Amino acid sequence: MEVFSTKCPTCSAKIPFDPKSQLWVCDYCGGRFTAEQIKSFEENNKDQNEDNESAQKEQIEHNYDVKVKEKENKDDDSSEINNDEFDLYTCENCGAQIVADKNTAATFCVYCGGYTLIKDRLVGNFKPQYIIPFQTTKEDAVSEYMKYIDSRTFVPNSFKSPNNIEKLTGVYIPFWTYDSDLRVQKSGYGTTVRTWRSGNYEYTETSEFKFDRDVIVSFDDVPVDGSQKFDDDLMDSIEPFDYSKKKEFDSRYLSGFLAEKYDVDKDEAYERAQLRMINSSNQKVDSSIPYAAPRISSVNMSEDKGEVLYWLLPVWMLNTKYNDKMYQFAMKGESEKVVGNFPISFKKVLIMVISLFAILFGLLYIGESFYNYTQNSRFPLVSAPTFIYLIFLIILLVLFYYNFIIKPSRYMKGGKKKWEK
Repeated sequence: MEVFSTKCPTCSAKIPFDPKSQLWVCDYCGGRFTAEQIKSFEENNKDQNEDNESAQKEQIEHNYDVKVKEKENKDDDSSEINNDEFDLYTCENCGAQIVADKNTAATFCVYCGGYTLIKDRLVGNFKPQYIIPFQTTKEDAVSEYMKYIDSRTFVPNSFKSPNNIEKLTGVYIPFWTYDSDLRVQKSGYGTTVRTWRSGNYEYTETSEFKFDRDVIVSFDDVPVDGSQKFDDDLMDSIEPFDYSKKKEFDSRYLSGFLAEKYDVDKDEAYERAQLRMINSSNQKVDSSIPYAAPRISSVNMSEDKGEVLYWLLPVWMLNTKYNDKMYQFAMKGESEKVVGNFPISFKKVLIMVISLFAILFGLLYIGESFYNYTQNSRFPLVSAPTFIYLIFLIILLVLFYYNFIIKPSRYMKGGKKKWEK
C-alpha cells in the first residue's frame, strides 16, 4: 500500500492546498505554487520519490507484520485485525500510525498534522474524472456555522464548544452525475366550468376537453452522492454545485483535506437520480395542463441515457453526537451555502418558560396590586382567572416559538436545481 504526500518544491515540507488563493501554500517557508509547478517538481524528482515510497512501503509492511504477531501472542478475547475493513499506515513525518477505513481515500496525521494520500485507493474505477477544488477556508466554515447555530436559541451548549467546532473538516465527497433525456407522453380529459347570469337566472356550462402532451425533458449533471456515510437528504439539500469550477482530477487538490471513495456504484446510485428526474418531468408536464383536476387516461415514459461522470465535490462537515443521535452540519466548499439539523435543549426551554412566567407574573402582580390598592381592596394577589390566563399565554408563546423558529431546522433547501431545464 503506497502513501503519497504533496511536498513543497522549496523546503520539502508537507504542503496543503489553499482554497482562497487556489495555490499550494507552504506553512514553513511561505512558498506559493501552482498545480503546474508542483507537477513539474514531482516529475523532476520522480526517481527519488519512488525510492522513498519503496522504503516507506517496506517499513509499513514490517510494522504491520509486527502488529499481527503481537496480536497473535495475546491471550485476551480482543477481536482480530480485519484486513477488509481497516488499513494501518505509518506517518512518514513523525512515525505515528494512522488507521483508515476501507473507504477513506485521503487522510492526515492527527498527531503532527502531516498530510498523506492513500494513493492506490484512487486508481482504476475509483479515480474520479473531475474535482471541484475547495474555494472556502475552514475559517469561513466556522463563521457560517456560528451564524447558523446562534440563530437557534435552544441548541445545547456542547454544539458551541471550541472542542466540537474544531472537528469541522473539509471532505471531498464522491458524487455521480447523470445526463438523460426523458420523453413523457400523457393523455387525459379536463373540464372547465363557466357561470353567468341572465335576468333572474344563473347558468352553468361544463365543458370537457381531451388533451395530449408529448414532452422531452433534458437533464444535465443530475447529482447523487456515492457514499453511505453521508445522509442523502443532507447531500440533496446542499445542491447545486457550480460545475463551471471543475478541474480534471488531480490528487494534489486533496492535500490538506479528507476524501472518500464511492461505496455506492453508479448503477445503484442511478435509481435515486432516475426517481428525481421522473418526478421533475412529471411536474413540468403537469404544469402545462390548464385544468384544475385533470383525469389522466394514459402515461408513457422513455429514456435516452447520456453520460455518467464520477466527481469529488467539496463539503465542510461537522458531525456531533448528542443523546446517542448524530447531528450533521454541512457547508459547500465552493460557496457558503449551509444546511444542518440540531436538537433542542429541554433545559434551555424550561429556563425560558420559568423566566417568562416570572416576568409576566410579576407584571400582572404589580398591575393588580396597584388596581386593588386604588380600590382599597385587601387582596393584592393575582386572581385565579388572571393566573390561568398567564399560563395559557406562556403555552401559546412556547408553541409559536417551536413551530416557527425551532422546527424549521434545515434551511436553504429546495428551489430549482441547475440540472432541471
